[in-house]
Amino acid sequence: MKVDFEKEQANRIQFSLVGVSPTFSNAIRRYGMMRIPVMAIDNITIYENTSSMFDEYLAQRIGLIPLVTPAKIPAESEAVFILDEVGPKLTTSKDLKSSDSEIVPARENVTIITLGEKQKLKLEAKAKLNIGATHAKYQSGILSYEIVGDDKFIFKVESLYHMPTREIVMRACDLIEDDITTIVKELKKVVK
Repeated sequence: MKVDFEKEQANRIQFSLVGVSPTFSNAIRRYGMMRIPVMAIDNITIYENTSSMFDEYLAQRIGLIPLVTPAKIPAESEAVFILDEVGPKLTTSKDLKSSDSEIVPARENVTIITLGEKQKLKLEAKAKLNIGATHAKYQSGILSYEIVGDDKFIFKVESLYHMPTREIVMRACDLIEDDITTIVKELKKVVK
């Protein structure tokens, strides 16, 4: 197997993988999008909202803000975010104050809402760890590949800012390796 990183930008990479099967390439793609645990806001309690936007719309917008997801984070991890703003003000993701200094909005300039004169928004949001197979807000990135020849695959990976782009591929491969190890252990129990 041979890997060559061909292009790299802020949140995108392109690399080629030679000497693997389509099945293995597809496993990397699917694990990268659906199996990597990612932090996302899951539960929001709105205490005061005098803005022009319904609570449900605000909750949806806030739930889709990408959060930094550190490596080796425990499955039961949780972070609480507080937002307490009064207009006139453009309220963005940088206004979300986190209880965990490592789990913060990945992008500071994501617009939540523009509050008008004396409009208020006060809420508490809880983030938890989950995978993209349960909801798109837990997806680490977008992975695709093109088949060139018999055994060359050109991958394009775009991070959704939860983690660095190269780390998506590395975490996907680590998860594949863990699952294969588990399967082998279980098979050895049966084959004895």
